[in-house]
Amino acid sequence: MGLGAAVAAAMADRQERAERLGGLRDRLWRDLAALGGVHRNGHAHHCLPHNLNVSIDGVDGTRLHRQLRRSLAVSSGSACSQGSPSHVLAALGLDRRAAGASIRFGLGRGSTAADIEAAVAAVREAVADLRVPA
Repeated sequence: MGLGAAVAAAMADRQERAERLGGLRDRLWRDLAALGGVHRNGHAHHCLPHNLNVSIDGVDGTRLHRQLRRSLAVSSGSACSQGSPSHVLAALGLDRRAAGASIRFGLGRGSTAADIEAAVAAVREAVADLRVPA
């Protein structure tokens, strides 16, 4: 009965939640793209509303993730990469370096505009600290 109630609750606001999270995801993408040298990994429209994966030019992926993990719960690669270079990102055409400098953001029920602002600020700071001029 508990599982049935949980499914019913999840389905009750599914569309509204998808629209809200999709709006937050799109705002996150626009703000990250404005930093320059940030590339969206995956399709812009055929994607999950609560997920964004980007790669950042000119940074060492290991150092990027180490710095971001001080303030954000982000991951490298795709959800199924399990710590190794993601076969999903490789299939999208990313080389090892770009895949290593990828960040996967996951949004949830509690995600807010303030969370997006904080994430962008953390990435902006990390990029400023770590980016090697071309």
